[in-house]
Amino acid sequence: MKRKQTDTLALYIHWPFCLSRCPYCDFNAHVREIIDQDRWRDALLAELSHWAAETPGRTLTSIFFGGGTPSLMEPTTVANLINGSAKNWPFAGDIEITLEANPTSIEAGKFRELRAAGVNRLSIGVQALENNALNFLGRNHDRDLAINSIKLAAKIFPRFSFDLIYARPKQSVDAWANELREGVNLAEGHLSLYQLTIEKGTPFYNAQRTGKLVAPDEENAAALFEVTQEICEECCLPAYEISNHARPGSESQHNLTYWTGGEYIGVGPGAHGRIRTKGSCYATEQIPGPENWLKATESQGHGTRHKKIISLNNRIKEILIMGLRLTKGLSRADFLRRTGLELEDALEPRRLRPLLEANYLVLDNRGLRTTKEGRLRLNPILGALLS
Repeated sequence: MKRKQTDTLALYIHWPFCLSRCPYCDFNAHVREIIDQDRWRDALLAELSHWAAETPGRTLTSIFFGGGTPSLMEPTTVANLINGSAKNWPFAGDIEITLEANPTSIEAGKFRELRAAGVNRLSIGVQALENNALNFLGRNHDRDLAINSIKLAAKIFPRFSFDLIYARPKQSVDAWANELREGVNLAEGHLSLYQLTIEKGTPFYNAQRTGKLVAPDEENAAALFEVTQEICEECCLPAYEISNHARPGSESQHNLTYWTGGEYIGVGPGAHGRIRTKGSCYATEQIPGPENWLKATESQGHGTRHKKIISLNNRIKEILIMGLRLTKGLSRADFLRRTGLELEDALEPRRLRPLLEANYLVLDNRGLRTTKEGRLRLNPILGALLS
């Protein structure tokens, strides 16, 4: 029997700990010398049970262990959380269970145990295939470890992906093209390619403010983006999302839940969720500080900071922002099911028309999507459409 999308759910589990902080990272990640794995396992299991009571009758289609560095979890902790999830929700037969990992020798040594625990998709934070770039990005591995970890993952996991960061300072188009071609040759079904963004509050942000770090200008960044699309298209890894490339059938099903406006639960410090219950759509957010989250969860069974109804207008904005990241864009049927509105009724003609006339957006029987020219200007387009 085909599942209705309204009956399905994705689950995100956040492990907030890292060995060290990368200078570009603004995620909810923390360095701790000692982590009580048993205590954290029990707290995460308690929060799973809390959200299961809020979402009865749902089928779990994906689990994503993110962070932080979830490959620092003991494989037995991962197994307990997967088993705990199965006790709380029925699993789809093709459930995708992803865990993020770094290619250090310590973490790669756990790959077989993580597979035995139930992980069937690995996402490896490689970030670069050059040692100088890895040093610049503050990574704890070198090129050889990265390549060996990718090859090991290919032997152990049915599916895997890895990340690369480009548009690094002084990076030429030719240098990136060579690095990317090597990455594509190592990839099998999926590759995530992110332009370096300088986030406020990070060491890179301070370095940029003082002139010690100079990122590529808009013209160079666009050239790097274009060569990325060209090479991946040539190698049968087309973009299905602005930063993600996959062979057909190898897309990240968990992330597609986010990008298509689906429902998901967020468990662990700082995790976010979107769930529909009692006729309303709620945004949820867990307490971000690890120790505060742990204390709250141990005392009350969950560490929820906020659970608020999302207004229809804000929900429409979220769906547009996420959906236009996809190459296929927003489906008319999905948009109607999520919002109760036709696309034309949700968009202001005075904002939409100039973008259509400039050939940045297409609106047709399929839905709304960006053109090739539009994907180069996604942020300004969203600003013009939604401001």
